[in-house]
Amino acid sequence: AVVEAVLAARQHPELVIQASAVGYYGPRSDGVFDESAPAGSDFLAGVCQDWEAATRSVEALGIRRAVVRIGVVLAAHGGALPRQMLPFRFFAGGPIGSGRQGYPWIHLDDVVGALVFLAENPQARGVYNLTAPNPLTNAEFSRALGRALHRPALIPAPGLIFRLAFGEAATILLDGQMPLPTRLLEAGYSFRYPQVDAALKSIFA
Repeated sequence: AVVEAVLAARQHPELVIQASAVGYYGPRSDGVFDESAPAGSDFLAGVCQDWEAATRSVEALGIRRAVVRIGVVLAAHGGALPRQMLPFRFFAGGPIGSGRQGYPWIHLDDVVGALVFLAENPQARGVYNLTAPNPLTNAEFSRALGRALHRPALIPAPGLIFRLAFGEAATILLDGQMPLPTRLLEAGYSFRYPQVDAALKSIFA
């Protein structure tokens, strides 16, 4: 629908930003990687590939196109964080599953900041990972969340619970990955919250 609107416009926009997800890469246990990594082969990766391809045709019109693959967004309302906080409220928080899987987090302010940065930078085009530059394991994030909430982070949460709560989206929490925002950093974006403790403190302040 967006592409059809662009094609029908008398004056084409200068930029189309395509919002996608780090689910594009599929579950990975091979450490950190950047935007050059290949697509995964699971269901979510397939959805992301088809979704990103949906706006590719605008480039033939000379329109600048940026694809942003967004990680787990940390915000006070909405997203994964409120549901992850619940066990901590009852002193029963801890890592999800094994805790060894990557946790590709990013603060909401940096999602907004990065989008504005890409919109205002005429050289910005192609794929950008919107994740914090300091990726964590799920266990490390759980400990940081415990510190922020002044709660212990000792009791692992069974993966089945998160499968029921998040459905297919639980893949990113249970299987994990560690994508780096390499192209965003190279373009000159300065993260407001590169460290998770400061990010969580800003949310719970």
